[in-house]
Amino acid sequence: MQLATQLALFLDNKPGTLARVCDALSAARINIYAISTSDTVDHSVVRMVVSDARKALLLFEEHGTLVVETEVLLIEGDNKPGSLAKICHKLASAKINIEYAYCATPPDARKGLLILRVNNAKRAMKLLNT
Repeated sequence: MQLATQLALFLDNKPGTLARVCDALSAARINIYAISTSDTVDHSVVRMVVSDARKALLLFEEHGTLVVETEVLLIEGDNKPGSLAKICHKLASAKINIEYAYCATPPDARKGLLILRVNNAKRAMKLLNT
């Protein structure tokens, strides 16, 4: 488990926009570890954890993209029923709110990667490490 910087990009909701973002990251040799998108009528919010958040932030800002940095937890955990429930209950019992989460795991993988945005990341990390 570790703390990471997540970048949230506010982009036009048009075909090819995400492709251009991925091309720019690829050209800068920045790997995407996790990504989530959500849309509204006129824009899309792309949240991502990348291999070099500082470099990616500068790259996006150079292109005039609105980017917001937030601290998130990266939790590598077992890919089995109840794993997420256990984490959620531990945080809830400590009154730590999960603001959002995203993850993906191949069905046959033993481990998965969970990204959590919580209201107190350092406290959550300490709690989950016990």
